[in-house]
Amino acid sequence: MDRTDLPPRLTRLTFHGPLSEARAARIVTRLARTGPATVLDIGCGWGELMLRVLEATPGATGLGIDLNAEDIARGRANAVARGLAGRVEFVVGSAAGTPRGPADLVLCLGASHALSDETPPKHTAAALHALRERVAPGGRVLLGEGFWQRPPTPAELTGMWPDARADEYHDLAALVALAVEAGFRPAWIESADSGEWEEFESGYLSDTEEWLAAHRDHPLADETRARADRHRASWLDGYRGVLGLAYLTLVPVD
Repeated sequence: MDRTDLPPRLTRLTFHGPLSEARAARIVTRLARTGPATVLDIGCGWGELMLRVLEATPGATGLGIDLNAEDIARGRANAVARGLAGRVEFVVGSAAGTPRGPADLVLCLGASHALSDETPPKHTAAALHALRERVAPGGRVLLGEGFWQRPPTPAELTGMWPDARADEYHDLAALVALAVEAGFRPAWIESADSGEWEEFESGYLSDTEEWLAAHRDHPLADETRARADRHRASWLDGYRGVLGLAYLTLVPVD
C-alpha cells in the first residue's frame, strides 16, 4: 500500500487549529500593520498564517520550522503557487535551540511544546521565555496556547486524551499573567469560539470519515476507524467547551 491507498491527510483544513477566516484576516491585518521585515513560524505545520502575513507585507521574508515533513512539503507547494517561494523558507527540524532569529514577528500557534522539555503546564512559562529571546525589539509574538475555559470535571478528564489532568493547563487569566512575567505586554487577547472549534474538529476528521465510508473492507479500515472514533469521542465527551485556545498578541518590554 502507498499513500494514495490511505485517507487524505487534513485536506479540509485551511489552518491546523480552530481559526476562522474572519479571525485570521483580523490578525493578519493587525500584525502586518507593524511592518515586520522577518517572520519566524515555530511549529509551523504548512504555515498558512505566515504566508498570509507575507502576502500582506511586501518585502518581508519568512521561515517556518516543523518536524512534519508532509506539512512542510505542503507549505512549500503553497508558497510556490502563491508566488512567495523566493521570500519564505520551510525547514524540517526542531525549533528547540534553533539559532534562527530574532525575528520581527514570531508565530507559535499550538506549538509551545516545541520550545521546552518541561511537562505541562510548566512548558508554557518556559516557552514564553524562549519566545522572548526570539523576538526582535519592538516586534510581536502571536502565541496560540491552550487553556481551560472552566475546570474540567473528572468525567470530562476521563473522556479526554490518556492521563489528562486538571492541572495540565492554566486558565486564561493565569496564561496572560505568565506572558507578562516573561517580559511581554498583551496587546490583544482573544480566543477561539465554539464555531471555530467545530469547524476545526469536523475538518480534522472529515477526510478520514469519508474514506472509511467508502473503504469498509480495507485492510487498515478497523485501525483507522478506531483512531477516528477515539479522537471524536475525546472531543465530544471530553474537551468540547472545556479546552480553549487563546490567541495572544504580545509585545516585548524594552
